[in-house]
Amino acid sequence: MTIFPISVTRIAIHIVLLFALVVAAAAAAPDFNYPAVFNFGDSNSDTGARVAAGFESIGPPYGQTFFLKPAGRFCDGRLVIDFLLDAMDMPFLNAYLDAVGAPSFQKGCNFAVAGSTILPATASSVSPFSFGIQVSQFLRFKDRVLQLLAKGNKFKKYIPQVDFFSQGLYMFDIGQNDLAGAFYSKTEDQVIASIPVILLEFETGLKKLYDQGARKFWIHNTGPLGCLAQNIAAFGKTPSKLDELGCVGSHNRAAKLFNLQLHALCTKLQGNYADASITYVDIYSIKHDLIANFSRYGFEDPLAACCGYGGPPLNYDSRIPCGQTKTLNGSSVTALGCNDTTEYVNWDGIHYTEAANLHISSQILTGKYSDPPFSDMMPFLLKLEF
Repeated sequence: MTIFPISVTRIAIHIVLLFALVVAAAAAAPDFNYPAVFNFGDSNSDTGARVAAGFESIGPPYGQTFFLKPAGRFCDGRLVIDFLLDAMDMPFLNAYLDAVGAPSFQKGCNFAVAGSTILPATASSVSPFSFGIQVSQFLRFKDRVLQLLAKGNKFKKYIPQVDFFSQGLYMFDIGQNDLAGAFYSKTEDQVIASIPVILLEFETGLKKLYDQGARKFWIHNTGPLGCLAQNIAAFGKTPSKLDELGCVGSHNRAAKLFNLQLHALCTKLQGNYADASITYVDIYSIKHDLIANFSRYGFEDPLAACCGYGGPPLNYDSRIPCGQTKTLNGSSVTALGCNDTTEYVNWDGIHYTEAANLHISSQILTGKYSDPPFSDMMPFLLKLEF
């Protein structure tokens, strides 16, 4: 696969780190096949829904590293979900809202939309496609698929088979925007107090999916929100607000408490649904370790945006999104991408680079960050394509 020029040495470091993982896993990798994957979430796993919905367009340099053009993802290349699907020998998921180009949903569908929350959207929400709406879209999707299947095999190569809905994997990466957005109008204590309400809404959605036959759940917790340049710029102006890594302490504390309660919910649901498989994945620990030990993993900068404006230390200005040109103080300025995306953990101040997503995926696939863990029966082999 041809990509934009990047540091060969740095890529080599990432490959060496991952090669050890692949070799160690190869001998123990059993059959771990899902006929389909259904994903729910926000921009961490949105593969084109927000663009398809017409909310905004994504221009260069988004997508430059792998797709060589914008690909509906808020990243320079692939997302964690792309790497996970590739590891399962599955095609990238098409967005549910993307109707152009005859998308195939035979192997699953992606309902994630950037900006989405677990709680129902309000008039001021960034996205109207909250978790409840995404679940409703799935119900509509399933109902329509069953109608088409009843007409014969005409649409077989475009839609899932009936048993794919009970045998497929249901993935979730959502909740980040509920917490991060709340900090703009609430105190830390108020944000923390809202967590049970958020998770009750999440539980309601999971139950609806279970009632529709879903049995295999893969749930990511939320990452260290306080380490995103967007939040550091807005809430970290006072040094006392920052922790030892330069991240906003309040946001990370809220994220950890959210994750603690999410983990407890997963444990409860596993007890309630004995015939279901519920895997909780500790994304927070993976991302926090990456930021704390960035140089060990071959990165140069853990917090600054690769694509942004303003220069060190964050290279982020909320007034000028990545790739856009604006007039500031009478001058035209552009938020440009960096020369080597593999040097950076953060892409645009909010989302991670493909290089960081590759690292995160490799750690997920060790099984060490999951409950229940699966490191003793490593099911994935990560195929490296550069």
